[in-house]
Amino acid sequence: MSSRIEIFQQMLASEPDNAPVRYGLANELMKAERFAEAAAEFEAYLKQADDEGAGYGMLARAYEMTGARDKARAALEQGIKAAETHGHAHTMAQDYRMALETEYVDD
Repeated sequence: MSSRIEIFQQMLASEPDNAPVRYGLANELMKAERFAEAAAEFEAYLKQADDEGAGYGMLARAYEMTGARDKARAALEQGIKAAETHGHAHTMAQDYRMALETEYVDD
């Protein structure tokens, strides 16, 4: 039986521009703690999709888990912009601001 990661990879092989499938693959990679691979897939997803902010938060988490804190911080900043653009200024954008202020202080 194929793993969920393999299923998503097979789907992407036939439809490489399918952004939701790429997001799904990235999520499965996160669950498998394959954070560097997940970050690469989230990066590819964000190049394809008009994300409302959640993808940037997931990318930040993947970066954080690989120790790339500067990249995580930059992803959250991009996530704030995306969230505000899509009307999530008082929810997602605020959560990302709070993370920047509390988790990424004095690196």
